[in-house]
Amino acid sequence: MASLTNTTGGLMYQSLLESVVFSTLTTVPCCVFLLVNAAMLMTLRSRPLFRETPRYLLLLNLLCADTAQMALSQLLFLLAASRAPLTYPPCGVLVMLADLTNTVSPLTLVVMSLERYVAVCHPLRHAALVTARSTAVAVAAVWAISWMNVLTRVVLLLDFPFKDLQSLQMADFCSKDRMMLGVVSEVYDRGYTYFLFVSTSVVVASSYVAVTMAARSASSGGASARRARDTLLLHLVQVGLSLSSTLYSPVLVALSRSVSRLMFVRLQNVLYVAIFIFPRCLSSLIYGLRDKSIRPVLLQHLSCGLTLSIGTTRPHFHMRDV
Repeated sequence: MASLTNTTGGLMYQSLLESVVFSTLTTVPCCVFLLVNAAMLMTLRSRPLFRETPRYLLLLNLLCADTAQMALSQLLFLLAASRAPLTYPPCGVLVMLADLTNTVSPLTLVVMSLERYVAVCHPLRHAALVTARSTAVAVAAVWAISWMNVLTRVVLLLDFPFKDLQSLQMADFCSKDRMMLGVVSEVYDRGYTYFLFVSTSVVVASSYVAVTMAARSASSGGASARRARDTLLLHLVQVGLSLSSTLYSPVLVALSRSVSRLMFVRLQNVLYVAIFIFPRCLSSLIYGLRDKSIRPVLLQHLSCGLTLSIGTTRPHFHMRDV
């Protein structure tokens, strides 16, 4: 989760009524998206097929990270909107958890892309390489790498001389930038974010190119390769959206030079929804409505068990929908 400092700091320039309105306008879609994600999580745990198929297990991990990230982002936003004062310890915990889940998402997309690459380019080895056990190991590795990043940030944070402060009370709103209390922390954050953005984009793009070439040259199974290519293209778009927060601060700097202060604050709220909230719900919308195995079960959960025309027939499961 990239810098929310400018967004939260700009809230001081808003009237109380406007703060309430913007908080409501961000909270309502966030709650809707959380409901959709919760229905998707229930769907992925409702059938043995979903619980045992590697690509669905990876999707479950992605949704868990996105849902947690969405909830934490909205919590930080509401704390800023209500001007709630925090001390450094609870703020640090919230920021580190948000950063943890924000790292898990693009790394999971990388694993999902590699799974599709193996399925298309090495179909004879797919069953042996991509199993429920190997998927669990990959998910564990993703979380381990993400935790290492968090622990590194904590170590850098501990170098700050907190004992010299008169109070642990934060003078400003809780945000990631406010927890970067040294030059080394800022340099590390910038370097790690850029490395994550470049490395994940390269891996997903390379998988997409390889699958595209396989789709063009395949004499049989071309339809399956094309579906995998489309899926990888969606992965690439999601990686870009997931890491679009790296462009958040530069965009705000450019806007601050061309619009009025009040308009700037309002645009910050719009960008917050577009960059931090909306992308976190795309996984449910993309995979839930696109996958013929998931779609009827997801719609049934979204309808709270009510009878739908699409749910009157028993869902048929197709392993090649994505």
